[in-house]
Amino acid sequence: MSYMLLIVEPTEQREERGEVAGRAVYDRMLKYRAELQSRGQLVAAESLSPAKTGVRIEKRDGQTRLLDGPFAEAKEMIGGFFLLNVDTYDEAFALAEQCPAAEWCTIEIRKVAPCYEY
Repeated sequence: MSYMLLIVEPTEQREERGEVAGRAVYDRMLKYRAELQSRGQLVAAESLSPAKTGVRIEKRDGQTRLLDGPFAEAKEMIGGFFLLNVDTYDEAFALAEQCPAAEWCTIEIRKVAPCYEY
């Protein structure tokens, strides 16, 4: 079964932390990633660039609209993810608890499921 751990972080956290501290926490995340991979629980994991560098697209009534970041209404952003292959929600929860980012971010756990499931 697949679960995604979404790393939800404050939009300004990276700038406030600075590069030296940022590299230190990134190294911790790389170590965590390697541990998951060595146990065969990792499908994919990536860090994402800040939301202010992103673009949003929506298409309504045949019209495409682009919204460039930063997105003023956002106080948080998805800073990265881990896609896991585990048997149960409890396993995904335990891995989220062990994720170093839980110390400075929020980890959202989501089961991978079709869009019609509610």
